[in-house]
Amino acid sequence: MLKEAIYHRPKQNWSYAYDGKTVHLRVRTKKNDVDSVHAIVGDKYAWKETKDSVPMRRFASDDRFDYWEAAVRPPYRRLRYAFHFRQGADSLYLNEKEFRTKAPSDSENMFEFPFINPVDVFTPPAWVKDAVFYQIFPERFANGDPSISPKNAEPWGGKPTPKNFFGGDLQGVLDHLDYIEKLGVNAIYFTPLFEATTNHKYDTRDYLKVDPHFGTNEKLKELVDACHARGIRVLLDAVFNHAGKTFPPFVDVLEKGAESPYANWFHVREFPLTIKDGIPTYETFAFEPIMPKLNTENAEVKKYLLEVARYWVEEIGIDGWRLDVANEVDHEFWREFRKTVKSVNPDAYILGEIWHDSMPWLQGDQFDAVMNYPLTNAVLDFFAKGKIDAAAFANRIGKQLASYPRQVNEAAFNLLGSHDTPRLLTLCKEDGHRMRLSALFQLTYPGTPCIYYGDEIGMTGEGDPDCRKCMEWDEEKQDAEMLDFYRSTLALRAKHSALRSVDLRFLRAEEGGKVLVYERRSEDGDRLIVAMNAGKGKAKVSVEEEGQWVNAYSGEPVRSSKGKIDVRLPGYGFMVLKQA
Repeated sequence: MLKEAIYHRPKQNWSYAYDGKTVHLRVRTKKNDVDSVHAIVGDKYAWKETKDSVPMRRFASDDRFDYWEAAVRPPYRRLRYAFHFRQGADSLYLNEKEFRTKAPSDSENMFEFPFINPVDVFTPPAWVKDAVFYQIFPERFANGDPSISPKNAEPWGGKPTPKNFFGGDLQGVLDHLDYIEKLGVNAIYFTPLFEATTNHKYDTRDYLKVDPHFGTNEKLKELVDACHARGIRVLLDAVFNHAGKTFPPFVDVLEKGAESPYANWFHVREFPLTIKDGIPTYETFAFEPIMPKLNTENAEVKKYLLEVARYWVEEIGIDGWRLDVANEVDHEFWREFRKTVKSVNPDAYILGEIWHDSMPWLQGDQFDAVMNYPLTNAVLDFFAKGKIDAAAFANRIGKQLASYPRQVNEAAFNLLGSHDTPRLLTLCKEDGHRMRLSALFQLTYPGTPCIYYGDEIGMTGEGDPDCRKCMEWDEEKQDAEMLDFYRSTLALRAKHSALRSVDLRFLRAEEGGKVLVYERRSEDGDRLIVAMNAGKGKAKVSVEEEGQWVNAYSGEPVRSSKGKIDVRLPGYGFMVLKQA
């Protein structure tokens, strides 16, 4: 056993309270280097009476390591623990101080989870585990009220540019709630709705006012109420890292410089505010002069933004926030933000836009989830672009699942495209079969999937602004087969608890291969097996399983013999199996 590969440390994703009674313990070993792992656990004040050896399961693997997990219910909410590794006849023990070859006689020098304090338990909103989001870019979804469209609005369906408008608004969303509900989603994520000058609205002018080209605060309230009546939650985009060039405090600083009472609302390196050699003399989003970075450590800024956070949840009834450029805002602000939002609605969902490892934001004091871009990249590299094989894909997924506590994975925001990226079908080189494989994995994977408006009808588009085309409402121009796939797969997800659980086990993912088979299982006994062929040629898949199995979509029996299920998949084909 390679000691250098074995790793554990208390807290974060290695030792955490899953709920008020349960602690999850995890440890890492070299891949295929250990036959079994047990957690030796007990209460430090009653070690002899409570000592136990709990078997750990290998819940994930990557290209170098295996990850083991056990759920422990300490009788008094306190826990001391060590690990026991076996390989053949060899035994090895790990406590907090050292490796040992002999079993511990007491709890001295063991790892410790001191106490499960309820306030410390990270508990994302329960509804999120069952949610499927639909992302809407409001300016391009539907024009329901031409009377409020910008004067220079172009005819619907024209070519998007960084600066043009087509008149999408909140009434347009209200007019198409039947379509959204029939699709099978139960949550909507809107990119910014607040008053701003651009078509994307990430340059906020007034954080407490819906942009007049979208409607009014009252119209948004009407939309939120209509969504709630259908069981649809609503998430708004908050741009608290930076404001816009027309934000009144920034305008005042532009005019008065250091004499402005708002001078400290921003991060100014040099007055007056100007641009030198292409770089603003004040901090901005990227180097974008129309998006000045807010000083969220300033007490007045903090008070203003926290009132914004409270207002839309309390007065309009939204169900949470997506936080733009969340990693560039100080942690203390997000802690106060969470307290403010959760004091109004404990079930509000707080989602951060972070593209890298996000553990510092996901410990229960800041966000409920982040946008899961590592998953996005893995899915696209395997199914859409064919850059990696099945083994590499499974390894990346295993590493991702091991990176966060279970409740984080249950609430992760899983997307394959957005207003910031090329469209999924375009990334799949307009191959609908590859796109369906990508979407099928997304919709059968742990966490909360999000569909970018129009993907479900086969819309295409390169990066911004091409990915922000007007929604195609002409059914003759929609991909009916793709739409049916999304509707039926979302219905399957809603029906089967296994597809909304966090338990995923790869049954086949070979080096150099394109066939992927994995099992999804829930605690209530629901089980499904997903078989996918990401290659051009036909593939035969055999899975060792007893009993009768059927195609989960059609109900047709699947061939089985001598304890095996035999599935034949065409190129870029798939099958989802359930027990008859």
